[in-house]
Amino acid sequence: MKTVNTILVAGALSALAVFDAAAQGNSSYELDVINQLATKTAVSTMPVSQLLNAPGNEALKAFFFTPIKDKEVLKGKRVAVLAADGFEEIELTGPVWYLKALGAKVDIVAPKFNPAPARYGLTTPDMAKDHIMAIQYLNPVGWIKVDRSADQIKVDEYDAIFIPGGAWNPDNLRYDKDVIRFVQEFNKSGKLIAAICHAPVVLASADILKGRKLTGYWNIQSDLTNAGGQVLEQPVVVDGNLITSRHPIDVADFSIALKDWLIKK
Repeated sequence: MKTVNTILVAGALSALAVFDAAAQGNSSYELDVINQLATKTAVSTMPVSQLLNAPGNEALKAFFFTPIKDKEVLKGKRVAVLAADGFEEIELTGPVWYLKALGAKVDIVAPKFNPAPARYGLTTPDMAKDHIMAIQYLNPVGWIKVDRSADQIKVDEYDAIFIPGGAWNPDNLRYDKDVIRFVQEFNKSGKLIAAICHAPVVLASADILKGRKLTGYWNIQSDLTNAGGQVLEQPVVVDGNLITSRHPIDVADFSIALKDWLIKK
């Protein structure tokens, strides 16, 4: 987190420097327009410890803090995590921590790096080339290293895939042709596909939800229904090779369901 804050502060200082330089050559009218277009810079964070200690999350806290006994139950299993910028932090790091602790090999897989067009006027840190950005309820909080890109992976290399949520991440994924192709091929194989929170919309874009029972975040449930799915309001839904959950508080149930499915296979 300290590194992330340093990056954010550096970015803010850089933006101020650009603004000051522009101010020297602009009229007072132009400066007034710029001030009206720009919003106030602020960075808020929600430490994971705060989430785990929040009232009502006792079961989630116990899930992470109860020592794991059998650390080889998933030895030999390989899992691909499909994610992009804007993934919900605990929905990726939670299941990844759990699966690795049980002996599984986990790869973070993202679309190929595709910087925004120059006309957007955006700058990104160099680490964006091989990292993806985490959020906590719409607040950027950190970065995680990518192991492979979506155009490099093959179905026979993995036993399961799971997709974390986050309001931005699924939109980035559902637009990527390599991700959609891989999800469709993986579904045909009958291997496990899991998605939590907003992530099931990626499965809708892959057109694999017709007649399937599933769940998802409340504001995408109508999209899932329109895609042909039968939406249930419960922490985790297992339908054949499909596992889905609703939001970050369901991470424990979601992770355990992944483990149970993989053990049976």
